[in-house]
Amino acid sequence: MEEIQGLKTAAELAALSARTAPKSKGEDFIKIKVLEGEELRRLAQAMVEYGERTGRGGFDRDGDNVKNSSAVLLIGMKDATHCGLNCGACGFDTCKERVPREMEEFKGPQCAWRLQDLGIAVGSAVKTLSMLNVDNRIMYRVGAVARKMGVCDCDVVVGIPLSATGKNIFFDRKWPK
Repeated sequence: MEEIQGLKTAAELAALSARTAPKSKGEDFIKIKVLEGEELRRLAQAMVEYGERTGRGGFDRDGDNVKNSSAVLLIGMKDATHCGLNCGACGFDTCKERVPREMEEFKGPQCAWRLQDLGIAVGSAVKTLSMLNVDNRIMYRVGAVARKMGVCDCDVVVGIPLSATGKNIFFDRKWPK
């Protein structure tokens, strides 16, 4: 199917956009991975199961979106050092006080400027996908479960499912009750 090959190419170009996005102090802690096929299906199922096990709404809905996608782009960061600004944006007075620890879904707290780097990388990727007319949506739940599964080695990660159908599958999603 030609659309599948187009989505693979789009995912690669979006990954390139994330990689080349500006980073604080020119230091790159961004990790990128594309999932498809069986790995994508396992992630979708794990999202539904995680939502059921924890009683947290939205994981099943987003798991269905992943299941109905052709690929998922994961963008995260790993072992990001602080920027040394002592700005307090992370909640601590000095950078040295901030010591990330394992939390339920991610490792934190993280340096606010490194999280902005992650946001800029994600924004660059979805800009590229938009320019290529690829339906997509940024989803924290995808990243949380991908990390728990060990699919990606990141401290913080988000997922971007990709789709190319006659109707955007991410547009009219219902919020769980």
